Amino acid sequence: MPTVVLLGTLDTKGREYAFVAERLIRAGTDVVVVDVGVLGHHSWSADVSAEEVAAAAGEELARLQHAHEGADARAAALATMQRGAARIVARLRAEGRCDGILGLGGSGGTAVITAVMRTLPFGVPKVMVSTMASGDIGPYVGSSDVCMVHSVTDIAGLNRISIPILTNAAAAMAGMVLAEPSEEFRADRQAIGVTMLGVTTVGALRIVEGLEKAGFDAIVFHAVGSGGRALEELVEQGVITGVIDFTIKEITDDVHGGVFNAGHRRLLGATEKGVPQVIVPGAIEVLNFGALDTVPERFRTADRPLVEHNPQVTAVRLTVDELKTVANELAARLNRAVGRIHVVIPTEGFDSYATPGGPFADQAADHVFIEQLESRLRLDIPVTRIPAHINDARFADAVMEAFLGLVN
Repeated sequence: MPTVVLLGTLDTKGREYAFVAERLIRAGTDVVVVDVGVLGHHSWSADVSAEEVAAAAGEELARLQHAHEGADARAAALATMQRGAARIVARLRAEGRCDGILGLGGSGGTAVITAVMRTLPFGVPKVMVSTMASGDIGPYVGSSDVCMVHSVTDIAGLNRISIPILTNAAAAMAGMVLAEPSEEFRADRQAIGVTMLGVTTVGALRIVEGLEKAGFDAIVFHAVGSGGRALEELVEQGVITGVIDFTIKEITDDVHGGVFNAGHRRLLGATEKGVPQVIVPGAIEVLNFGALDTVPERFRTADRPLVEHNPQVTAVRLTVDELKTVANELAARLNRAVGRIHVVIPTEGFDSYATPGGPFADQAADHVFIEQLESRLRLDIPVTRIPAHINDARFADAVMEAFLGLVN
């Protein structure tokens, strides 16, 4: 029987957790309840008490309870319970008693519970019912696979709104942990990371097809910030053992303040770990913002091309000087490579926007970027120019050939 860990604050939400636990048991799962509440006022006992959680973090619950609200006392108490809960959940996982994890919370509870969820491996079911789920959930989800469910009402009572939502959440978790593993998963295949955006999809999918035919497990990441962070994490964890970084425009957003920013560690996972990697400057000239009215004024000049990709995403074209800055940063990161690396460049367009006739077509500016990148790269890093655009089959095949040359 699979086991679901219920993690939360029983001092304020004990009734709701008891309801969810009962639904999970009726659905055919076992339940382990872990209490991270610090107030201490509840009538429902947990399998792992708040005292045990605090002790796992090296603290006494009584000391946390006597700290006054205000200043940093509450934040410190939450941080302590988060550390302790992460250690408890890791132990339960090692004992085979954590097949999935479910939590209910407001802002504080959501922060603590999702932080613990993010410590679990990808694929372990994680469901968070939260009052915060209709806003910016990026800080809670990060690059993990946490499923956020909007509670609509505050989690404070069982009523005509909360009961069906909690019932659905429990049913979703039960379905996840009771599901049979997919027979399509091939653990014996090497996992290769591929990055992609809508404007590089055609070429990337041809590469995915090529990887699968060659016996690899192709894992595609959407290069919108979270995708790049997930790729780096999986490389560092040893899950991804090769990379075709087909779309590295997250570097552009990191350098120039766009919204598809994967942070300063982008590219460094494979580079520092020595994982074989082919680098393609896919969409490197594209800087992304949100809706059109969020584009900063300095990027709204008459001579700068701009595209509304959709109502929530706007793209602007980099200038020559801005491209040179990106080339310098890209070279600095790639020059740290300790393993096999190959840069492959399409000379007729870095994405569908920049192909001849496209809204961002400017081969003169692209050529400056290419020259700048090559001049800053280490001499032992091979660079191959292909006279094709990025979504041309010829280019995708050349990238595949370069990658197979590295891994073979």
